[in-house]
Amino acid sequence: MAVASKIVTFLAPFLAPDNQVKLLLTAIGLLLFHFRGRAVGTRRRPDLKGPQGLPLLGNMLMMARVPPTKLYEFLETMTETYGPTCHGIFTSDGDQWRFQRKLASHIFNVRSFREYTSEVFVHEGLKLIDFLGKAADSGSTVDLHHVFLAFTLDSFGTISFGKSFGCMDDMERETDFAVSFDDLTTACSLRLIDPLWKLRERVTSAGAKIRYDKALVGQYALSLIERRRQGGDSEQEGLFRPYNVGGGKKDLLQLFMECRDDQGEPLSDEFIKDIILNFTIAGRDTTAQALTWMFYCLLREGANPADMEALVEEVDRVLPDHQTPTYESHKQQKYAEACLNETLRLYPVVPRNLKTCIEDDVLPDGTRIYKGDIFTWSTWVMGRQESIWGPDAKVYRPLRWINSEKPSQAKFNSFHTGPRVCLGQQFATIEALTMIALILQRFSVEMVDPKKPVEYDASVTLPMAHGLPVRLRRRTQDVPTITV
Repeated sequence: MAVASKIVTFLAPFLAPDNQVKLLLTAIGLLLFHFRGRAVGTRRRPDLKGPQGLPLLGNMLMMARVPPTKLYEFLETMTETYGPTCHGIFTSDGDQWRFQRKLASHIFNVRSFREYTSEVFVHEGLKLIDFLGKAADSGSTVDLHHVFLAFTLDSFGTISFGKSFGCMDDMERETDFAVSFDDLTTACSLRLIDPLWKLRERVTSAGAKIRYDKALVGQYALSLIERRRQGGDSEQEGLFRPYNVGGGKKDLLQLFMECRDDQGEPLSDEFIKDIILNFTIAGRDTTAQALTWMFYCLLREGANPADMEALVEEVDRVLPDHQTPTYESHKQQKYAEACLNETLRLYPVVPRNLKTCIEDDVLPDGTRIYKGDIFTWSTWVMGRQESIWGPDAKVYRPLRWINSEKPSQAKFNSFHTGPRVCLGQQFATIEALTMIALILQRFSVEMVDPKKPVEYDASVTLPMAHGLPVRLRRRTQDVPTITV
């Protein structure tokens, strides 16, 4: 009691009304001083260059003023101003990531699977060609971004589940799965730039919409898995059934259902669902966006017409008389692959990456990074830096990829690098080259307004904000009959 009495006596002057205000102001002052120029939860880094942040908030307000559709230009300006490393320093991790990576690497390295995917791309691509042919004959405008997204989603549905999502069956009709899939992608991207996303989703309708979309997409995938386990979908009309056709070809769903975990147990339906949807996210948007940006680079005002001429000449030479693209013919489409790589250099479909440091390390330029630090790098910025690509870094020049040494993954990291390098790089390249060949065999393409500047939309990837309206003309009226 004596000790307690002494403590109360000691604190009494400080608890007086007049002193409470002084204590509060003193505490605020100390807090502002301690977090001067940086946000709460971050450590002081005088070794890093960058704009001076506000106490407690750091650079939050500055970032909030950057329009999402101008984020990468902002990062480019920051790099030019402060150098390659400046202040302001998506996926599964750990054992789960290692298991998924190991599993997927085996599947994507199976030659029969790679050859099967090539067949799917042609099968689905011919549906798109049929749609484009009707548009060309009627003189109507086509949004390439929209049709490429339909093509890649239907292709990946067939490759994943043996069942197309039906996007190309009626281009005017929105597919529920595709709409919810897009909305979820947008929601994830907003979470990356909104520190108050949990509060926003709780007090607005955004949270309910996300739960609805998540349930719709998940239940669709689970229903297909359940149907496959029961053997019920093999009799459905219109399914592209590779897993029980000659040669032992199997879609992703069948391959994963036959896999076992490290304990020798079959994978659960929930686990398979998550893996398949993860692959769909990676394989649908990225290839469609790469194709869209490539045609933009080739058709916009100021584009070098020699690029398109060389591309068409190569298609005619590699696939004369409208021959069907094959797994082997893609290896001869050198200029098409150069155009695709040059597009990904300037318009990478994953324009930035976020990572958390798991142990103290040092970046290549000598900057120290500590355990727990969250840092980001921008493939968009790196692809446009003269110090990396030379004085013409911002010029679209596919010839830089012809007869030259292939750049390292560290230099050209649009497909990531190191342990997380994209397993589907060859998969995506074959899909894109198939579509390029099928289109340019039959049509000449021109932008409706080649002078109009384009913008990217806010997303974890790089969608074209308002699409890419084009018109097509048949190169010849003597086109072989298309069977889909």
